[in-house]
Amino acid sequence: MLVVETVVRIRREHAGGKSIRAIARDLRLSRKAVRKAIGAPEGAFTYHRTVQPLPRIGPFQERLDTLLTENEGRARRDRLRMTRIHDLLQREGFEGSYDAVRRYATRWTAARRKDAGDGAPAFIPLLFQPGEAYQFDWSHEDVEIAGASVRVKVAHMRLCASRAVYVRAYPRETQEMVFDAHARGFAFFGGVPLRGIYDNMKTAVTTVFTGKDRVFNRRFLIMADHYMVEPTACSPAAGWEKGQVENQVQTIRGRFFQPRLRFASLEELNGWLEAECRRWAAMQSHPEEKDMTVAQALEIERPALQPMLAPFDGFHETEHAVTGTCLISFDRNRYSVMAKAARRPVQVRAYADRIVVRCGDAVVAEHPRHFGRNRTIYDPWHYLPVLARKPGALRNGAPFQGWELPPALTRLRRKLGTGDEADRRFVRVLAAVMSDGLDAVEDAIREALEAGAASDEVILNILARRREPPRPPTIVTAEDLALVHPPVANCARYDSLRDIRAAA
Repeated sequence: MLVVETVVRIRREHAGGKSIRAIARDLRLSRKAVRKAIGAPEGAFTYHRTVQPLPRIGPFQERLDTLLTENEGRARRDRLRMTRIHDLLQREGFEGSYDAVRRYATRWTAARRKDAGDGAPAFIPLLFQPGEAYQFDWSHEDVEIAGASVRVKVAHMRLCASRAVYVRAYPRETQEMVFDAHARGFAFFGGVPLRGIYDNMKTAVTTVFTGKDRVFNRRFLIMADHYMVEPTACSPAAGWEKGQVENQVQTIRGRFFQPRLRFASLEELNGWLEAECRRWAAMQSHPEEKDMTVAQALEIERPALQPMLAPFDGFHETEHAVTGTCLISFDRNRYSVMAKAARRPVQVRAYADRIVVRCGDAVVAEHPRHFGRNRTIYDPWHYLPVLARKPGALRNGAPFQGWELPPALTRLRRKLGTGDEADRRFVRVLAAVMSDGLDAVEDAIREALEAGAASDEVILNILARRREPPRPPTIVTAEDLALVHPPVANCARYDSLRDIRAAA
């Protein structure tokens, strides 16, 4: 194909009277090429191949068409890469290059779109009013927590008008994490928009129908009603319907999580992420209002947001059975509960950072949530009623190993010494916590130790005296009511009554 400079030269020399033969000889071109350049309109000289030769793919074209058709029908995550399709063809005897397969696949896809009447994907820019909507999504990021490589689930929220962002990392992508992310995100933004835009995540959507019809999860709808938010779900595989947060995932990954972050705990990571969200908003220009930052746009949008009256009680509840050792199994770990709930069904309310165990209307346990595996988390106070009946378990009982007692109880344990008798005496004092309370028992222990009496009997005696009701105050008689002649004890007067009865 001739370059534009050569075409222009041919046309100029021919216009000057030079023959085609002379031009062809001087430029070492064929006379056919010279004539074509002269006849081209406005110097345009392009070549379009009408038939594409397929020397290598030809015998395998039908097979390649089949592979491409099958691949297009698969779900996005299950589709084969073009390198894999090339490898499958090579196994069947194909000797062509990967580029030949890639170019053919590109032409095949373009032809399919042309046949379907589809051109290149086009989108309509969206405009949101202040306080109108936010978008929510998840991403998976690799970080280092306490020296170990961990893949965390990162919740992303974005206000559509001001473009303010909020991100927080979680160990799971479960419903209670969704609730916690919303509560923290709305608190970060300073209010609640009118509408939330989501993809069809299972923690929010139960059933997907044709079009925009959805059946949302009951607990998710309760959360939306609490914040007065209208949930809107995107069409399946239509990420552009929440394109702001989709782009945010890529932006935040490059700005916040690369190179790999290293923190001692997940709480430190989330504290740093929140500070980075504020810093990014203060530095980033608004994409439409170039004269203001995202932070300034958020201040303008904040009055249009609904007030957040109170965070949603975002738990996910399941029912479990308590074992005879006062333990429940939850999320691959075991947690202790109060002894009164042994062998009874309980309800576990799982929050993002803790679990609360209820038996009927009573709370029988509350623990920080652990996300490892095969751990047993004890609260020794849960076993106190059992220990009061079996004081010998104090030495080898699993819940009491490494028990961090309050200072006064620690001093008493050290004063009493070791041995079975010392354990029994100490457990007698511990059992008083159930009736008198920990503060009262500690005060009694301090009083006994200050008096130099490290004895369970003395401590229990002090507690018993404190339980006695106070003596009523002495009645003070007014001066005007005082007797002038105090009464004198004279039992002989009753004898006169007996004589009167006898005479009758």
